[in-house]
Amino acid sequence: MDTVKNDNYIPKYINPYFGGVLLGILLLVTFYITGRGLGASGAVKSAVVTTVEKVAPKHAGDNAYYDKFISSDHSPMYNWLVFESIGMVLGGLISGVLFGRVKKLRIEHSPKITGRTRLIAAGIGGILFGIGSQLSRGCSSGAALSGTGAFSFGGLLVMVLMFGGGYLFAYFFRKLWI
Repeated sequence: MDTVKNDNYIPKYINPYFGGVLLGILLLVTFYITGRGLGASGAVKSAVVTTVEKVAPKHAGDNAYYDKFISSDHSPMYNWLVFESIGMVLGGLISGVLFGRVKKLRIEHSPKITGRTRLIAAGIGGILFGIGSQLSRGCSSGAALSGTGAFSFGGLLVMVLMFGGGYLFAYFFRKLWI
């Protein structure tokens, strides 16, 4: 068995310019086929509605928000956004396996903080992002990527504010990753 560790290993990634072109082509095809752009928060919404419908069907039927997604002829999970999200996870996993980036589960964090602190910060960030995506009626990929792809002023504004806000907040939270 070969136990020599290769410290010169450099993981293989797709060229970012080529990846951007592929993403643009995918966005164009998605607009053509579905009439709308990419996004992932709709899949989470479908999962939540389905879960509430299975756990508390009376509550789901009485709630105006849940009721508009519930149909007797098909499940909220039968939505192309759900399949898009599953494809993103599987595609990322396949890419990681093929190019040797999938290793033992680890928590990447700064030496200045613990793994637990990093997980808590990531969890809080994820919860805030989820709340924000529902308040804004879509996630960053739907609002920024698809919005600017459709030449929407709102999409461009969201992207500028999202990255601008990220730069402003990064100064205060940088100790969580560097």
